Amino acid sequence: MNGPLAASAIASAWPGLFVLFGLAFGWAWSIEKKRHYLLLLTAACLLFATAAFMQIMLLPLDIGANTIPTGLLYTLAVLAAAEAILRRSGRGMGWKAALGAIGVITALLWYFYYIRPNLLVRIYVQAFGYGLILAATAWRIRALRHGRLVDRVLFWVVAVVAIHFFPRTWLTFGTDATASIEAFGASLFWNMMQLLIAAAGTALAFALLAAALTDVMDDLRRERDVDPLTGVLNRRGLEERVARLFRNAGAPLSLILCDIDHFKAINDAHGHAAGDRVLATFAGVLRDSVREADLVARIGGEEFAILLPGMDVDAAMAVAECIRERLAIHRFPVLGATESVTASFGLAQRDGSERFQAFSARADARLYRAKREGRDRVVAADMPLTAGPAEVAQPANAASPAA
Repeated sequence: MNGPLAASAIASAWPGLFVLFGLAFGWAWSIEKKRHYLLLLTAACLLFATAAFMQIMLLPLDIGANTIPTGLLYTLAVLAAAEAILRRSGRGMGWKAALGAIGVITALLWYFYYIRPNLLVRIYVQAFGYGLILAATAWRIRALRHGRLVDRVLFWVVAVVAIHFFPRTWLTFGTDATASIEAFGASLFWNMMQLLIAAAGTALAFALLAAALTDVMDDLRRERDVDPLTGVLNRRGLEERVARLFRNAGAPLSLILCDIDHFKAINDAHGHAAGDRVLATFAGVLRDSVREADLVARIGGEEFAILLPGMDVDAAMAVAECIRERLAIHRFPVLGATESVTASFGLAQRDGSERFQAFSARADARLYRAKREGRDRVVAADMPLTAGPAEVAQPANAASPAA
């Protein structure tokens, strides 16, 4: 098969490929409906496929009636894709900019068909218009080039696709814009342009599909690993990340287990809704008291864990004391101005290649000791009790039932 015939065959097939891409984006949206940009990508693919099919099959047969509608559909497809890319990054194009682009491109296509007919100028209008839209989009998401692999790939694909629209003018050398539609359709320029559009569009669709599926999987993983009430990790999420941290056996690793004191009494006095708000607020205090690299998890009803990579038990004890002191002055609106929330803390530092179960069991034993010997205090392995308020009322060697 010679070049023009091969190009024509590809040009006839790739609209169907974009229908498949549209269905894939629609399927992804059906799984994660809160990601509305997936609907925009679905619309972009279907609009693009419809315009390409109309153009290739020359539907309708009247050139003017084909040029303006297909140009409008292509413009809407590019704008929908650009808006989706921006929304994925927490930005947006704005309806004024979108309407302006639609108006300018459509008006120029109309003018250079009905007033001053020029096929090449109409092609330049679309190429430069779409290139500018995607270039502006790439500029606004440029921060992605420092992100995850899928984000870096997406940024560079958008940038390359935007740039490719501009140097295509060299293909027009020797092209006769006044030739018949049949002759122009058989020209090297037209067939090469179709190949470039198919390649660029497919690359962009693949990059967007990879990014969308990564986002959906991240959301599913987050829902699986995050406690919905407090927004911190659940036990499964903690254990999964522990496995990764344990690969770096040489670095110190400390664990704080903490338990809200007398939480049952809070529920009994104020109701479970108030108890849930106390848990959520308590989790917020924990998150605000640790580093970004530290892991906070809710591992039981009112029990939380804080994993501190690169921190020994002495530094972890300072963190636990800081949290305990912050709780002493923190107000919980659902409890009133006179009630406060305290917590007990048990600490342990990982010993060599110790497994997480043994590691956490030692911290749990210290937590039980803190509750048994007065609550509202921090206990670390092989260290004396710290001076907590409850210790003033009850000596460290006195025993009381654990909550």
